[in-house]
This record gives sequence, structure tokens and C-alpha cells, in this order.
Amino acid sequence: MNYPSAKPTGNTVGRYLIASILFLFAAGVFGWQIMNNIRFNQNVSGHLKLASDANNIELAERELTTVLNYLEANGLTSGHTSVLYEKPTEDIGFWYENLKASKAELNRAKDAEQLVQTNTLIKLRETLTDNGGEGKTKVTYPDGLARYPHNLLIGSLTWAAVFSLFGIMYYSFSEEQWKKWNAAGQPAKEDSATD
Repeated sequence: MNYPSAKPTGNTVGRYLIASILFLFAAGVFGWQIMNNIRFNQNVSGHLKLASDANNIELAERELTTVLNYLEANGLTSGHTSVLYEKPTEDIGFWYENLKASKAELNRAKDAEQLVQTNTLIKLRETLTDNGGEGKTKVTYPDGLARYPHNLLIGSLTWAAVFSLFGIMYYSFSEEQWKKWNAAGQPAKEDSATD
């Protein structure tokens, strides 16, 4: 059934305005998360990967120092990244102390013989990385550290942004368009029912 003579109902400009606001909100939330992840990669996980790949003590110590300085400057030395309940793998304090202990071990191995240095670098690699499920090496750090200390806020905003995507779809099309699409689907349903 078509609605050719149906007059537009509702405020089209208002609908588009609401859809635009919802779009900007969702884009802002997802953009904020992307920027957090990029900043975390630049200042923490990227340097940890370089430290684990280092071929000598000096390179590894330099990369680890860069990470520790960033963590201390940004207050990422204690707490949990968990929102609902604390998991041991999300303990920032343990992870931070482990990095400090690794740096101290590198410092002690500086003047040691080559075999000790090599073993220290192997141990550092095992501390900083894990083998993922697909055999891919992954840098170890508490889940959600890139969002810390705003994990609850960012999680809530992410859910709101996901729901706003549905709002964008709803407000982007007028009631007449929804009816037209619904009516266009009706003959196909009737044809398949008679077959």
C-alpha cells in the first residue's frame, strides 16, 4: 500500500538536527577512545615492544625508562582498571612494580658478561610479552589501561554512543519513508505466501 498523498508529518529539520547531534556525540566518544589508544601506544605499549625487542641492555633500559617516566608522570602506578570487580591481571601496581624490577635487573646486568646480559634480555622479553592465542606476540599490560582512570565514564559513554547509533537511524528518516519501505516489502511477503 502506497501513501502518495500523505502529507509530511513531524519536523524534518528537527529530526535531522537530533540525528546530527547524536552523530556528533557518537563520533566524539569513539574519537576520544581512538585518541586514548594512540596516545597509549605512543607512550607505553610501543616502547614496551621496543624494549622486548632490544638487542642490548642499553636499548632495553632506555625504552623501559621512557615508559616508567610516563607512568609516573601520569599517575599510572597503582589501582585497578576493573570497573565491576577487581581481577589480578588488571592490577596496575603489580605491573608497575614488575617493570621497575625489570629495569633494576637491566641496570645490574650492564657490566656483566655477555651470557648474563643475553639471559637478562630473554627474561625481560618474557616479562613484557605473551604469546597470544593465534601465536602472535602481545605486549603485556593491564586490560583497559589506555582508558584509566576514566574506565567507568568511557564505558558508559560507549554504551550511550552505541544506542545513539540506533537513534541516528531512527531520526535520519521520516515516518513517510519508513511507511514507504514497509509498504514496498508487503507485496514481496504476499507473493511468497501465495507460492
